[in-house]
Amino acid sequence: MITKNQTRLFFLMSLFFILSLFFKPYSLSWLMKLLPMAILVFIAISQLKDKTANIFIAGLACSSLGDFFLDYDSINGFIFGLGSFFIAHVCYLIVLKPIEKKKLVLVGLYGVYGIAMLSLIASGLGELFIPVLAYMSILLIMAMMTLVSRRSNTWLILGGLSFVFSDSLIGIDKFYHQISYAPIMIMMSYYFAQYALLRGFIASGKKAS
Repeated sequence: MITKNQTRLFFLMSLFFILSLFFKPYSLSWLMKLLPMAILVFIAISQLKDKTANIFIAGLACSSLGDFFLDYDSINGFIFGLGSFFIAHVCYLIVLKPIEKKKLVLVGLYGVYGIAMLSLIASGLGELFIPVLAYMSILLIMAMMTLVSRRSNTWLILGGLSFVFSDSLIGIDKFYHQISYAPIMIMMSYYFAQYALLRGFIASGKKAS
């Protein structure tokens, strides 16, 4: 279980980075961005005893690498960040197995949403169409898996939903129309998504064993 002190520290460091967005660019902003994720990695290493724990930790590590690429050089590093998060979602998918048939209506809603989102941003993707399509697909499959996994619980579902929301904001802001204070909302929902996925995975340990 994640302790209250660990939760407070994670959200405090998340808040520090989010507030620091008002002062960007500044030196070593990528390090500030990684501190909340480092806390989650530490919690995961200390708390997870499941046989798939290392795979989930690898997902957090790949997410952290993606954070670095996107913050260090948001233009040239975008494709590397996208690839890092793609691998992270593959890791999350692996640990969410096996599947149970439930909440299929909600799974369908994710599919409809994905088609609608792609149609909205497609014209602005250019040569990034295939990489973004691949990433959107794996992200939505991961979110769907939080619904149909045998591990499924409220925290995992919230984590998947928040990840989709965060990345949807990135897609709209970057490829369709700029959103006021987009980085603030993106990072708030992103940090919450990673926290919720970790908390849900920890809670699901006994259920999956």
